[in-house]
Amino acid sequence: QVQLVESGGGLVQAGGSLRLSCAASGSIFSINAMGWYRQAPGKQRELVAVLTSGGSTNYADSVKGRFTISRDNAKNTVNLQMNSLKPEDTAVYYCNADLISTLYGGNHAYWGQGTQVTVSS
Repeated sequence: QVQLVESGGGLVQAGGSLRLSCAASGSIFSINAMGWYRQAPGKQRELVAVLTSGGSTNYADSVKGRFTISRDNAKNTVNLQMNSLKPEDTAVYYCNADLISTLYGGNHAYWGQGTQVTVSS
């Protein structure tokens, strides 16, 4: 029905950069918002960045100035450019999409499987 496919996770040294991508596909009528969440061991899942269909963005305070969320509407893709990475950014990053499926009414939240980002010091 709807799939979110993530890519770009990996291992990087502190101060380095990674770019995460998430492509939504399937029975999609419209996408209201796409974003990224992360969960570190022993911690709650937190919002990292979100981008609405209207172009509004929201970032966690801890990543402001370092991360940038963007989209490619033609490909139903959201990207997260992560610069100046810190060890505390280490977490599993999950792509999220708030969308309307052609098969169901109303908004539904869909999640990717998660991709590991590890920042070494």
